[in-house]
Amino acid sequence: QVQLVESGGGLVQAGGSLRLSCAASGNIFSFNAMGWYRRAPGKERELVATITRGGNTNYANSVKGRFTITRDNAKNTLYLQMNGLKPEDTGVYYCAASRYRVIDGTADWGQGTQVTVSS
Repeated sequence: QVQLVESGGGLVQAGGSLRLSCAASGNIFSFNAMGWYRRAPGKERELVATITRGGNTNYANSVKGRFTITRDNAKNTLYLQMNGLKPEDTGVYYCAASRYRVIDGTADWGQGTQVTVSS
């Protein structure tokens, strides 16, 4: 099982930026779909963005145009560049990785990193 470790979270003012990183203990090229999810206080975990090995991306409507997901297979790292942050982006952000085309029940998950956006 590959270990995923998120970093880069923190406290930022509305309109600011953060870049999250997810470092894998193994070769992420073995993963097809990788993604970021978040859980806001009192809410269910939700999809933020996913990217496949081939570079196809998918974003939640709420983050389109503000967030960018990328992966660096050479560095075994997944990234999420977050610009124009809003208070509603506050939550714990989780990295996920699957050997299949979608993040499914077999996916590996990180422990999460807290993002707090103040108004």
